[in-house]
Amino acid sequence: MDFACVAGTFSRSALSRMMAVGAVFLGAMTGSALAGCGQPMQPGRHQMTIDADGIDRTAIYFIPSSYTGKSKVPVVFDLHGSHSNPSSQLDRSSWDKVAEKNGFIVVALQGSLTVGPNQNYAWNVPFVTAQQGGLDEIEYIEDAVEEVKEDFCVDSARIYASGYSGGGRMLSAFLCSGHDEFAAAGFVHSLRAGRPVETDGKWGPEAANCNPARPISIMAFAGVKDESNPYAGGGSTYWQYGFKTAIQRWTELDGCKGAAEAKTIDGVTFSTYGTCKNGARIASYVFANGTHDWPKPAPATEAVLASAKESSAAVTKVAAIVPAKPAFDANVDPAFRMWDFFGKADNTEVLATAAPAKVVKSGTGVASACTTEDEIQGRTCSNEPMNMRRSGQGVQDAL
Repeated sequence: MDFACVAGTFSRSALSRMMAVGAVFLGAMTGSALAGCGQPMQPGRHQMTIDADGIDRTAIYFIPSSYTGKSKVPVVFDLHGSHSNPSSQLDRSSWDKVAEKNGFIVVALQGSLTVGPNQNYAWNVPFVTAQQGGLDEIEYIEDAVEEVKEDFCVDSARIYASGYSGGGRMLSAFLCSGHDEFAAAGFVHSLRAGRPVETDGKWGPEAANCNPARPISIMAFAGVKDESNPYAGGGSTYWQYGFKTAIQRWTELDGCKGAAEAKTIDGVTFSTYGTCKNGARIASYVFANGTHDWPKPAPATEAVLASAKESSAAVTKVAAIVPAKPAFDANVDPAFRMWDFFGKADNTEVLATAAPAKVVKSGTGVASACTTEDEIQGRTCSNEPMNMRRSGQGVQDAL
């Protein structure tokens, strides 16, 4: 009889002690067993503990019902925004729903800074946040990836990450620090390319602060009306330069050639850079009416559906106003779109688009359950007249 297991019972340090005691027994085990393959896991969400440099850290993982433990599967790490937590982030992003449909594992990590009275957290972003109680998040993410490789049957070549708001700033810092654990990454209202610095009155990313290990495929989302992490820049001292500047800097880091190919439908602009080093790709979605909320697909317009049901003539009339071959589907669900992109990130053709349903008008709305994230405002940084530069480093409470 097969029994489903629940991971996270033993941290890596505990596993090391077990190996020291039972080296002979463990030495007889196969490499796949040591890598977490061989046993099924209980489907659904579960809590796990990760040993990050001797400190127990918390995360939530999701196992799809199709997981058997016999075949290696991809993993997506989901990083929550400020004033949130792993469970709320999964509710917001729906990465677990995408995982259930496509048969991969999701791991939602938890930041080390406690904020507010309701068990919410934020990330101690290097070179940005200076708050007591913050831990080494880079070490935590690195150890979390290793823990997941040990606990589950994972395809190490298909490990991806996604970050929302503060979680995306944390993910940006992780990539900029030179770690190469992720094959591709996605960002919702959060892409950075190094800490912001001001030179001669103009803000931009500090080049020396972002040194990725290699070119990496990136998909990023932004709302023009985002007041927390403003699309055009400004806002909190840890933000300052805008979305376009961040994208431009990543095209330089990825060695992309040529200008972006951009298409706009119903206020949504989809842009791609298709010629970057080592097969990397950069894609972005910008919502003209988007705020800081996680984008959600808008439901079909009732009038359109009603007219479609009235008669075949009405169907013909409605279909006539829908492009026969749209450049892309503007009815965007970020997690599903990122998953498509991740799977094609190393291919020569990056479509990351889906054909819209018939007689359904495109558009993007906001999930009613997801409220705008309340970003904490940081203190302004002091000027440095010697070189005319200032930065957001060491901002108290900058989450």
